[in-house]
Order: sequence, then structure tokens, then C-alpha cells
Amino acid sequence: MMKKLKQALAQVFDDNLRTRQWQNVGDWIIIGLIIVSTVEVFLSTFDGINQRYGSWLKAIDLVTTIFFTVEVTLRIWCADIIDPKYKGVWGRVRYCFSFYGLIDILSTYTFYIAFLLPIPYSMLKSLRIARLMRVFRYLKAFRILSKAISNKSRELLVSLEFLGIVTLILSFILYFVEHEVQPEVYENGWTSVVWAFAQYIGDPGGFADMPPVTLAGQIIACLVGILGIAIFAVPAGLVGSSFSDVMEDEKKEQELKDNAEAINEMMLVKSLQREGIYWPARNISFGDLTLKLNLTVEEIIKSVAASTNLRIKNLAATMPEGPKTDMMVVNQYCVNEEYGSHVERGSSVTIVNPIGVGDNGLSYFDWHLAQLGGFNYVANEFYSMQHHDRMKRCTFYSANADTQANPAFLRFADHILEGHGKGDWIIVVVGEQRVKNKTDVHFEFGGDTGEQRFDFEGGIAPDRATVRRLYDDMQNALRNSGLTIDAHQVQPRLPDNILARYLQSRTEANVLQLSVSYKLMVFDNEVYSAIVGIADVLNRQLEKRRPTGLHTEEYMVRPVNSPYWKKLYGIEK
Repeated sequence: MMKKLKQALAQVFDDNLRTRQWQNVGDWIIIGLIIVSTVEVFLSTFDGINQRYGSWLKAIDLVTTIFFTVEVTLRIWCADIIDPKYKGVWGRVRYCFSFYGLIDILSTYTFYIAFLLPIPYSMLKSLRIARLMRVFRYLKAFRILSKAISNKSRELLVSLEFLGIVTLILSFILYFVEHEVQPEVYENGWTSVVWAFAQYIGDPGGFADMPPVTLAGQIIACLVGILGIAIFAVPAGLVGSSFSDVMEDEKKEQELKDNAEAINEMMLVKSLQREGIYWPARNISFGDLTLKLNLTVEEIIKSVAASTNLRIKNLAATMPEGPKTDMMVVNQYCVNEEYGSHVERGSSVTIVNPIGVGDNGLSYFDWHLAQLGGFNYVANEFYSMQHHDRMKRCTFYSANADTQANPAFLRFADHILEGHGKGDWIIVVVGEQRVKNKTDVHFEFGGDTGEQRFDFEGGIAPDRATVRRLYDDMQNALRNSGLTIDAHQVQPRLPDNILARYLQSRTEANVLQLSVSYKLMVFDNEVYSAIVGIADVLNRQLEKRRPTGLHTEEYMVRPVNSPYWKKLYGIEK
């Protein structure tokens, strides 16, 4: 319950006003109260208004302060969901000292200092105006400006270092040429340094009102004046140039996002009807995207890279035999966790996808299997040994020591195991790894290759009677579609460090692994019959917490016309 609340609050505090979700109401309430609070502070500076409406202004101040105290506290509490780098106690401390975290605290918690220290409340109230800076987190313009400055931070630092060093040199020379003429004015080097730097800020205090009188000193003063122009002109030029670049990048980024949305929509458009229900497309080829959306190969690659739920796969890698000509396609997957996807449906069955990023067709197969069956779903969509990002170069299929030290894997495993006990089932579904499509589905629960019995020692599913019924039922269901299934006939024994055994060692629930052939998942149109058949068998045989029966509600209309599928794949219409 607390986890769901935390995740819901994280969506409210995402600072994104363009998501078109109900959470945006929370964003607008926060912005509205920031404006109200700022107006209240402004009006309280007028004596007439304060005398007449002081009680109302105090009430507004009290209500907004209490609201923002609760809001900021909740932000700190769910900071680790918003950004994983803020996990733990020190992560929260890091958040509190971030730009926005510091503004939140200074503009809110300072109210309570008056109860502890004898500080005038009016002085603390001046910090309330800092609340207006909280609006920056919602403003695209501020984000662009911050990015422009950040992009040129190195150049800005170099230019300021150069101007500072040159100014120091000139100020020292100024001291030596002026000290001889007016020693009472230029007593030491500090005086000349103060004079030089004071010129850059307009000498607001008048403490550098001591012009040089020598010709050399006046020349140096002119040079300092020129540097005074440069000290603003150079950074302004750098930031201006960077601002144009960032704006252009923003435009290109938006174009890529629009292309990604169009690709997602095209996959729903290319849906098909099988088994009496509608299915989104498994894949969409580069050729189709070029013809239908007028995208080049480069645009497709960049658009997919800019998306959050699309990936490029080469189907030729899954062909069991024959010449392998590249077959580049795009497919979809769902993401709501740092490792991939987690859907909790309150089922006694959890479908686990340990390597969606690596196995062609697996994410599609597993997602629809879990959804149609009404099962919980946990999928690793990012981590693999072949990942281009070294931080994500880790296998979840083999739970070795390095994998078990990975925080993302531990969260992945926790989501699989949570709520499961004796009598529940964890079904790990993977692509066929070692045997090239001899059987469509391999039924594995820990036996050696060729093991025919269901009562051998050392298995990963203690409830062997249910395993036997499940196998027989699934065999009949697949046979009706012309598909085949085996139990340990060809697949090697599950290694000790494999994910299925890792999970079995940490739960009393039954663990079963299904290895599905790439031929079925990627190329065979009977995949829809297989998904429906397996989902039906698992639901009838294993479901104990939810009403039995397939959950086809979201499959009764074409996906492109379904709000569910549009929301799932981020298509905003």
C-alpha cells in the first residue's frame, strides 16, 4: 500500500505539465498556491492593506505554509522514486542540498525556526518569496537556459579565469605606477585590486572612487574598462550561442519524440485479429516505417533511441538455419521501473521475463501472456551482457555474484518474490537458448536432460501433482494448434546459478521455467494461439486469488482505437 502511494506521489511530483494525466492537477495546485503565497507576501508590505486585511493574509500564509510543509516532506520521502540517486538517508540529504531541494526547505521549513529561536517572523517571512523560484522546475524556458549555461560551463570558466588573471596583473601594475604619485590612495596592492574589480560591478559602494592620475595608470584604467565590457560580453556571447544550439537540439528532440509516437501508433494501426481478439503488431519493419511514415533509416534509429518503449531488433539472429539476411524491425515494450516493467495484479501467478532486451519476441509473448491470464508481471527490459552501456552490462538470467550485487536486480527479484508463499507460482519464460527449435515449448522444472519422471529429487516446483496436470493440460492445448511441448527431453538441466533456482531458494512458492522457441515467438502466426492456450491453462490450473477466466477486455477493440493501448505506449491524442 505504501509503495503504491509513493509511486503515485512520484507521478504527481514529476514536474511535467505535458503528461495529460490526472497528476497534473497536483502540479497546477502547487503552482497556484505558489503564486497565491507570493502575492500574499507582496500585499503584506502595504500598511493599509495589512491593517485592513491582515487576518486574511495571515490565514493565507498559515494555510500555504502548512500545505507546502506537507508537500515538501512528501517530496523528500519519495525522492528515491523520482530519481534513484536519492535512495537512502544520504540520498535524501543529497536531495535536500540540490538546487530545488534547498529552495523547498528555505521557503518552507524556516517558518518553524521562529518557534525555536528569537528571530523576528518578518525576517523569516522574507524567505517566502523564494517559493516563486520553485516555479522554475515547471518552466521549459528555465530548463533550456540552465542547459545552455551547463553546455558552455567549461568555456565560461576558462574565459572568467583568463579575465580574472589579466585583471590581477593589471591591478598590480596599477599599484606600482600610482603608488609613487598618490601613496595615500594606493597604499598597497589590495587597494588596486579592489579598485580594478569594483569597476566591473559599477562601484556601488563608492569605495573605489580613486581614479589614476598617471598616463600609465589611465591606460591601465582604459584596459580595465575594456575588460569590463568583455567580462559580460564574452559570457553573454557564449550563453547566447549555446542557447541557440539548445533550442535547435530541443526542436530535433521533439521531432524524434513525435516520430517515436508515430511509430508506436503505427504498431497499433498494424494490429490483427486472432483467436477472436485484437493484437498490437509484434514488430514493424524498417521498410514499412519508410513507406508509411516517410522516415529514413537514420531517423528511425534516432527516433527509437529517443523513445522510452521502443527497440530495434534483427530477426535474422533468431533464424535457425539458412542464409541470414538482416531483417531489421522495431518492437514495443513497457517500462515503469528502472529495470523494465512491473505490474502487480494481485494474482497467485507471476510471469517473469528475465531478458527482454536480448530475446527476440519474448517481451511481446510474456506481456500478453500475463495480461490475458490476469497474472502479475515482472520484466527485465534493459540489463544484458551485450548492453552498450557498461552500467547495464549484467545478466538477470544467470543470478551470479555480480548480478546479485546489482541494486536493479535485487529490486527485480523483490518484485517477483513479494507476496508469494506456499501454493503460489512463479513462471520464468525465456527464449530458447541452446536447442534450435526442435520443440515449440520446453517445460522445465529442474530435471536432467531426458528425464521422463515428474517425481525426481531436486526440482524447483515442490507441487509435482499440479506440475503433471499442468503439463498434460498444456500439451493438449498446444496440440490443438499444431504445436509441440516437451519436459526435459532436450533442454539441459537448469544450472545452479540460473534465475529459476535462485528464486526457488528464496521462496516456498513453486517455480517453473518455460523456454519458448524463437521460431514460434518471432515467425509463427500460431504464437497467438500459443499465448491464449498457455494463459488459459495457467489461469485454470494455478490461479487461486482472482476469478478464473481470460482477461480479454482490452482486446475487444482495435488497439489504435483503445485508450488503454494508447496510454500504455504513450500515444497522446
